[in-house]
Amino acid sequence: MIDRKSPVPMYYQIERYIEQLIESRNLKAGDQIPSEREFTDQFHVSRMTVRQAIMDLVNSGILIRIKGKGTFVSNQAKIEKSLFGLNGFSEDMIGRGMNPGSKMLSFKRIRPSVKIAEHLGVSEVDEVFEIKRTRLADGKPMAIETCYLPTKLVPNLTEELASPSLYRYIERECGLMIDHADQSIEAAIVTAEEAKILEVPKSSPILLIERRSYLENGQPIEQTKSLFRADRYKLMITLPRG
Repeated sequence: MIDRKSPVPMYYQIERYIEQLIESRNLKAGDQIPSEREFTDQFHVSRMTVRQAIMDLVNSGILIRIKGKGTFVSNQAKIEKSLFGLNGFSEDMIGRGMNPGSKMLSFKRIRPSVKIAEHLGVSEVDEVFEIKRTRLADGKPMAIETCYLPTKLVPNLTEELASPSLYRYIERECGLMIDHADQSIEAAIVTAEEAKILEVPKSSPILLIERRSYLENGQPIEQTKSLFRADRYKLMITLPRG
């Protein structure tokens, strides 16, 4: 709600209010938002203030205006992820009220590269699983994920078991508890092949996220590279002062 004593501009507070309705799934893709007049009456602010908030969200692709009909939540509204907390993709999407899914691109046992072997704490002659999937949110491509796991830690893993949620399989079926992870984030550009899988234009920007997850004893269990659509996904972090 609006805090009139806050130094944060009222239009921005209204923006965040609308975004929170979307993030909490109280407003879903395709839903019509309240009219400017309704927001004006609700927050006791000028229509110009409400209009500025709505136009900022339209310009950022979160909302879309249809002449003669109103303003709606865009199908391309970005999914926000906090940088605090270690969750797998499926857990993250379920927590946001979305239906996670996967399309298996490849599943195989390989000899790891020097870099992957080092990341997983195995030798180059040890086998690892290489699992490449398109990750879906409500049936739409969200990311391309390539995951490596030591076969000695999850020897019975199959393509069928890997399809829903790797974290769930590792913890519930294998009895291995994932304790923490190191993660890096950088901007990148999709290749032509990646653009086709993600259903975005060629040379579109993406978020490249690399994660190495560890068990409670410090043993690396997973090395993952994920390419997220930058038009549908954003990362958020709360920074404490001092």
